[in-house]
Amino acid sequence: MKKLLCILLLFPLAIGAQEIAVLKYNGGGDWYGNPTSLPNLAKFCNQNINTKINTKTAVVEPSSPDLFSYPFVHMTGHGNVIFSDSDVANLRNYLTSGGFLHIDDNYGMDEYIRREIKKIFPDKELQRVPLNHAIYQGPFAFPQGMPKIHEHDGKAPDVWGIFIEGRLVLLYTHETDLGDGWEDAEVHNDPLEVRTKALRIGANILNYAFNN
Repeated sequence: MKKLLCILLLFPLAIGAQEIAVLKYNGGGDWYGNPTSLPNLAKFCNQNINTKINTKTAVVEPSSPDLFSYPFVHMTGHGNVIFSDSDVANLRNYLTSGGFLHIDDNYGMDEYIRREIKKIFPDKELQRVPLNHAIYQGPFAFPQGMPKIHEHDGKAPDVWGIFIEGRLVLLYTHETDLGDGWEDAEVHNDPLEVRTKALRIGANILNYAFNN
């Protein structure tokens, strides 16, 4: 009950119209990549898993108090990421208070984001998210784990997380490019089957963020 009250106080917009946001970070990386991704994911979730997500994606900076208005924040890009001390403190507070951050490497940010995650949680290590985790269980079943959306180095999808008291608070998807699969069909010309897989696992991630 105490945890529920805390979440309700921190995320009042999660009741009724649900709000999601993209993280506007510093460092030179293209935080604004995949502009149609989150609106399409929100639409898919509203049509398929009974959510009421605002399809107009908000933009939030990591040090802003507005961060606490969003139960789900998405981050993507190809390049460098730098979190300031105030960014780090605010992100840590957000994540330990019930927030959820999904980082999707759009190819090229891996070495930078790992360094910055370590700033947020210096006493924790990224752990691989196991196949029996809730994000693979539903609303859509993914018994084989994270789908591969785009090929780059021919590597299998790599899925990492930071857990606090058993709760996944930070999800880092690498070598999959989920955000590309959420974009408008004509952007990458992905087959419908591939886009559907991306949207379904995205719906699972959002469902977990909203309900845990």
